[in-house]
Amino acid sequence: MQENNNSYKSGFISIIGRPNVGKSTFLNRVIGQKIAIMSDKPQTTRNKIQGVLTRDQSQMIFIDTPGIHKPKHKLGEFMIKVSKNTLREVDLIMFMVNAEQGLGKGDEFILELLEGTKTPVFLVVNKIDQIHPDELVNIIETYKGKFPFAEIIPISALQGNNVDNLLVTIENYLPDGPQYYPADQVTDHPERFIISELIREKVLHLTREEIPHSIAVVIDKIKRDEENEHMIRVQATIMVERDSQKGIVIGKRGALLKEVGTLARKDIEMLLGSKVYLELWVKVQKDWRNKSTHLRDFGYREDEY
Repeated sequence: MQENNNSYKSGFISIIGRPNVGKSTFLNRVIGQKIAIMSDKPQTTRNKIQGVLTRDQSQMIFIDTPGIHKPKHKLGEFMIKVSKNTLREVDLIMFMVNAEQGLGKGDEFILELLEGTKTPVFLVVNKIDQIHPDELVNIIETYKGKFPFAEIIPISALQGNNVDNLLVTIENYLPDGPQYYPADQVTDHPERFIISELIREKVLHLTREEIPHSIAVVIDKIKRDEENEHMIRVQATIMVERDSQKGIVIGKRGALLKEVGTLARKDIEMLLGSKVYLELWVKVQKDWRNKSTHLRDFGYREDEY
């Protein structure tokens, strides 16, 4: 392990792993608030989401990347490109695995991507609260034989077990550097992006299997209410690919869309620190995940990565 000293340290840390290993849960825990959406459905994260953790002697910029998977459409290809490109621009790589699942083909694929990298790679075994401690030794030994990890650290992102130890270890590896962001800034994403993600999270949570990857959320307008300065009005459109999906998202007599709005509004109010009036529409944009123009319009811009 590298030694820490009294100088200020800063750096960028990529969190990479298979879908649904807990990357977003970890990011939200260390940042202390929700900036990455969470769902039990794979491939929830689509863009790279930067979370900034500022401490007395360091600033860590975590990049939560889309889960590595075999792409089935242009959106999937975009997500994989984001994850791969991130590996080239960071000071440390956190390879997160799910203790419950063990080594799988997806992990093997990621390890191939990491071959030859000169960047320190941590193996972070997440969800240790879900297994018996005796199983952990075997899991670590399996991965140890596959790659020369700089550190191997087991954690539970959900419960917080050993997360502080992981942060201290990361800090020790970071180079001396400046404070890139103000101390009170927790993400580099604009509020519009976070709000759209919070709405998308609620749709993911409340809809059936055929919906999740077919939706995008576009923020049409955010403005302070002209009659009530303590109220912010947010107008957003939920995009789907088929008419049948539109019916599901709206729900019987609009019930599901209303529930999405109620749940999302609470999170948006916490984010903005203000009362929010949220208006939601649902629109069909056929096969948008395979059309580059729609991907760009909905915020998935390849030229930014």
